[in-house]
Amino acid sequence: MPDEKKLNFIEQIISEDLKSGKHQQIYTRFPPEPNGYLHIGHAKSICLNFGLGQTFGGKVNLRFDDTNPVKEDIEYVDSIQEDIKWLGFQWENQVRYSSDYFDQLYSWAEQFIEKGLAYVDDQTAEQISATRGTPTQAGKESPYRNRTPEENLKLFREMKAGKFADGEKVLRAKTGMDSPNMHMRDAVMYRIKHADHHRTGSKWCIYPMYDYTHGQSDYLEGITHSICTLEFENHRPLYDWFLDQIYDPKKIRPRQIEFARLNLNYTVMSKRKLLQLVEEKTVSSWDVPRMPTISGLRRRGYTPLSIRNFAERVGVAKRNNIIDIALLEFSIREDLNKSAQRVMTVLDPLKITITNYPEGKSEELDAINNPEDESAGQRKVPFSRHLFIEREDFKEDGNRKYFRLKPGKEVRLRYAYFIKCEEIIKDQNGEVIELLCTYDPLSKGGKSPDGRKVKGTLHWVSAPHAIDTEVRLYDRLFTDENPDGHKDKDFKAFINPNSLQILPNCKSEPFLKTAQPEDKFQFERKGYFCVDKDSTLSKIVFNRTVSLKDNWKRK
Repeated sequence: MPDEKKLNFIEQIISEDLKSGKHQQIYTRFPPEPNGYLHIGHAKSICLNFGLGQTFGGKVNLRFDDTNPVKEDIEYVDSIQEDIKWLGFQWENQVRYSSDYFDQLYSWAEQFIEKGLAYVDDQTAEQISATRGTPTQAGKESPYRNRTPEENLKLFREMKAGKFADGEKVLRAKTGMDSPNMHMRDAVMYRIKHADHHRTGSKWCIYPMYDYTHGQSDYLEGITHSICTLEFENHRPLYDWFLDQIYDPKKIRPRQIEFARLNLNYTVMSKRKLLQLVEEKTVSSWDVPRMPTISGLRRRGYTPLSIRNFAERVGVAKRNNIIDIALLEFSIREDLNKSAQRVMTVLDPLKITITNYPEGKSEELDAINNPEDESAGQRKVPFSRHLFIEREDFKEDGNRKYFRLKPGKEVRLRYAYFIKCEEIIKDQNGEVIELLCTYDPLSKGGKSPDGRKVKGTLHWVSAPHAIDTEVRLYDRLFTDENPDGHKDKDFKAFINPNSLQILPNCKSEPFLKTAQPEDKFQFERKGYFCVDKDSTLSKIVFNRTVSLKDNWKRK
């Protein structure tokens, strides 16, 4: 058992249930709807549910809530399974689906009707909504509420047989119309949808609602603790009411427990709105690195450990709050700082010629792979007469506080030598195109031969050995902390126009020639980067995962 003092409120409930003997083993589930890719908010739920199983030696099901065939797709089913595995978790036995239980759910619905607990309503969705009332005013009973069980059973079977059009009839539970909880006002159990299902094909044209399906599926699977986000708190009485009608005391009865969902600033956490971004071509796909989807974060270079650590730091709360995205960025920096291979890449190349270094000569210098990990060892970096440095690392009129390269001043090249800028070459437009420098051959390894101080240290790449790379600099997708929180503005009004900058002509050291998609590196002085799947044999593409430091607040 885990340390009782460190348990969150859900873990405390589970611990008490196990100690009291109420349950011998816990059984939870993760129940996504396959209508989109999972995002970072779902990652927290995945980590919580599967983490509970690991902490208490329990089991966890993956069950797709596939009750709406109009919005569901096998692509989403596959991506969700891939995301869960990538995060490092495995569900119990085979994948489950709510559609596995359609026959049983239908059979129970007939029993509800026979007991006088459900009826077929001919009202439209608009009419039902208009008669629900308000939280302070009771709703109005349907004129069809008092049909006999025999008539309701006949109509329900005709619904199943496809005799009615979409929206023509629904099956509603007799939960009452005067509850202060709006979800408890004769809740809809089934609606008509003439649409093929990705698993059951054309067998069904009526589909159960989530509130009816959720608890019954938990019950059928023997789930002990049904962990939901806080927006389902008001659904819990209905969850329990449906269970009350079928519960056998000899079997396990699931308990629904709610926790606060993850809300992240500078992000939208709605699959519907993320789908809108994809469908309207604001972004090209669900897995673009600007998206907060798990697949987007993976492609950007986030690691499973960083996301799991982030979820643990956020914790499990009873109240909704907004988490600073800087915490997510801190988690990936922390992980990659320990694990990422260091390399040198020049994003905006400026050519340097070292005039006193022999033409045609080159040598290999020792470079540290990761100062945080001695076991990572060293690599060889080629050095020659012709180099590239960052254009921003030279300033023609740099003042005394400018410690990078400027005329007549020395800088240290990382792992190499001291160099001094002697001459500037410009094109006809006055743009600097090349620097002529000299080097001190006695300063190899960047060590001062006579104790003189050189403050600036630059990264560089040997021009003859450099490989061409494309670098994509990603930033936050939205400029507003709460893009979804403005009643008078659409969330897309806050799309960050600078969320992607493509640098097509970068130069990298040859070590990166064999890099593969999802390989991760720290570009010295520039940030953490990941090889993108768009890479080709002729050009490697890198995505910036995160900068070395949080520089958003300085913008």
